[in-house]
Amino acid sequence: MGEFIKFENLEEELVDLTDVLKNSLQSEVLSIKKLVKSCDKFKKISKTICNLDEAEYVIFSKYMTKQFHQSESYIFVDATGKNVCNVSGRDIDLYDMIMDCENLVEKKDQY
Repeated sequence: MGEFIKFENLEEELVDLTDVLKNSLQSEVLSIKKLVKSCDKFKKISKTICNLDEAEYVIFSKYMTKQFHQSESYIFVDATGKNVCNVSGRDIDLYDMIMDCENLVEKKDQY
């Protein structure tokens, strides 16, 4: 049986992403979303969190329920997958400032 691959082009799109994060995204342990940098919420938060304005994506737990978001750690990466900052769920919520990654192609056939 082959390994599960969620995104066909993850390594090409995010060349600087660490292997741990790549494997966690490919096996769907973690999720990745594109930041909506044009929204007012992002603009306001990026003034207070160092390097957040350099981020293009956020990586987070797929399985963390809303009641535990304050315990979560969000990993913000730039356009190549390089880590730019980590932020606690106590300091930020992602609602209304993320969207699906249109540049990542989900693999159709897994089996």
